[in-house]
This record gives sequence, C-alpha cells and structure tokens, in this order.
Amino acid sequence: MKVSTRGEYGIRAMVSLAKMYGQGPVPLTAIAADSAVPLAYLEQLMLPLRRAGLVVSTRGAHGGYALARPPEEVKIGEIYRVMEGPIAPMSCVSEESTDDSCPMIDGCATRLVWLKVRDSIINVLDSTTLADLLAQAPRPTARSSATA
Repeated sequence: MKVSTRGEYGIRAMVSLAKMYGQGPVPLTAIAADSAVPLAYLEQLMLPLRRAGLVVSTRGAHGGYALARPPEEVKIGEIYRVMEGPIAPMSCVSEESTDDSCPMIDGCATRLVWLKVRDSIINVLDSTTLADLLAQAPRPTARSSATA
C-alpha cells in the first residue's frame, strides 16, 4: 500500500492546524508555509476535509481554517480515509470490500496475510491522533556556531 501525495499533504496540513489549534482561523498561506504543501494543492485538499467535518472555515479578512475538534480527538485514520479512501493493501480486503471479481476469494491462501496487514494499518492509523503526532515530533535543535 502506498500513500499518495494527497494523503501525505492532507495529514501534514492537519498537523499544521493542530499546532495552531486555539489561535483562531489560520490563513491557507500560513498552513502552506508550515506544512510545506503548495498553496494551490492545499486549496484543493481543504474542501474534502471541510465536507468531512474535520475542519471549519471562516471567510473574510481574518478568515481561514481551524480544526473542528481538538487535536486529541482527531485520528489520523479519519484524515487518511478522507484523502485516500478505504484502507486496503489489496482490493479484496478493503474496508468496504464488495470485490467479488476475484475467482479465488473464497479459497485464497494469501488473503489471510492481506487481512492482517490491513488490520495492522487500521490499528496504527485509528489509534494515533494529531496530538500524538505533535507530542512525538522531533524538536528542532539549536545549530552550533562553533568554528574549528
């Protein structure tokens, strides 16, 4: 399973909003600068996040975006699913699997491993919140100005 740029950038943008939680609406330019997501792409990502109820938007001169819930209540799995769709290393084990196109699905010897992979991914994504990511993020270190 590979995470697309859409998924990566969507999660990075949400981490940026989590950093700024409680400061009011954050302009897209500030989110783009903090998350290193191109502004034009970020504009496209915010609509599905807003529709999913993960962010709220405010219009006007002091407008922008904010998390709809506190960072400790937003799971990475929610963001992933909005950006990427159902979690599945193979279509036959998708969370929303209705794939009956595989003729081996009933007696497949490898399906069990793909189910375990899917369940492990779901467990990690759904047990990790934006607050967890912020708490575990590496802290920038002061650069040494000593010369040799």
